[in-house]
Amino acid sequence: MTEIKDKSLHLFLDELASKAPTPGGGSAAAFMGAQSAALTSMVCNLTLGKPKYAAVETDMQQLLEQSEALRQQLTGMIKADVEVFDRLMAAYGLPKDSEEQNATRSETIQTQLKEATLVPMACAQACALAIKLSRIAAEKGNLGVISDAGVAAMAGYAGLKSAALNVYINAGSLKDKDFADEALKELEEILTLSSTEAETVYRIVKEKL
Repeated sequence: MTEIKDKSLHLFLDELASKAPTPGGGSAAAFMGAQSAALTSMVCNLTLGKPKYAAVETDMQQLLEQSEALRQQLTGMIKADVEVFDRLMAAYGLPKDSEEQNATRSETIQTQLKEATLVPMACAQACALAIKLSRIAAEKGNLGVISDAGVAAMAGYAGLKSAALNVYINAGSLKDKDFADEALKELEEILTLSSTEAETVYRIVKEKL
């Protein structure tokens, strides 16, 4: 079976639009984050080697390495979201004809719900990093493509907010309230900091246009 990352964009969008439950919003969130990292890489690639930007050559090379590693990480999360959703649905489909079966089913569901909370949380963290990286691109990158650094920030923020929704929906069904509360606390901190960061990048870019 062909992985989502190896399919054409057209086919990926067709699958998003279909009746199939996956890929869904979680995969779309990861894709948004991957686009953010890719745009930061683009700014780096169009800055490196330019005499005008020789002073930031080392910084941009380091940024490119970070953004490319992050792009690969977020691309992998497209598949991870599909897999964790499929496991959760399989857990809900377990038999519950006896007390023992019902107990096993309930325990399995809760285990998979934790995983289904952790996967989008990791995506949210990665998208937050994508926003931070886009700021460096906005501050030091080639002015000819500076708007792309702004789009990188907005794509990263969209991915973050989208991943957050998947954290909320799964954490809300957890019986382990300590785990859920800790996850939601961390998420709120990420959202608060990243909201400010994304707006800062947008302002930096706009002022350079």
